[in-house]
Amino acid sequence: MSTASTRLPEGRYGRSADERADHKLKVIGSVLGAALLVLLGWFAYHYVAGNKINVEIYAFETSATSVEVHLRGDKDAGVKGYCIVRSQSEDGAEVGRRDVHFAADTTDIDEVVTLHTTSRGTTAEIVDCQVG
Repeated sequence: MSTASTRLPEGRYGRSADERADHKLKVIGSVLGAALLVLLGWFAYHYVAGNKINVEIYAFETSATSVEVHLRGDKDAGVKGYCIVRSQSEDGAEVGRRDVHFAADTTDIDEVVTLHTTSRGTTAEIVDCQVG
């Protein structure tokens, strides 16, 4: 005697409920995955191509009461920016600090600024530069 099969013939009655649910989940997963990739791409683009300011100390000269700092660099047009410049004494104590602001229409930065110090400064460094 042979045993009768309890499975339905393939393709005869359409898709099962499980197959339809699997298809819906695959579509939803694909849409959410694509949306996540677009969002990550948008954040990456703004991180890499966002507004930037790039300033370096070209030279500096110290005296007993001040430090003259020559700044050079560039920034994106249409945005304001600033850098914090400081000087330290020989023992490492901060003796002068100044915020240097750059106008929105400036793109090439070539500026000499004077930091007034409380004692002789031996260094000049940029602490931070920000757009905004």
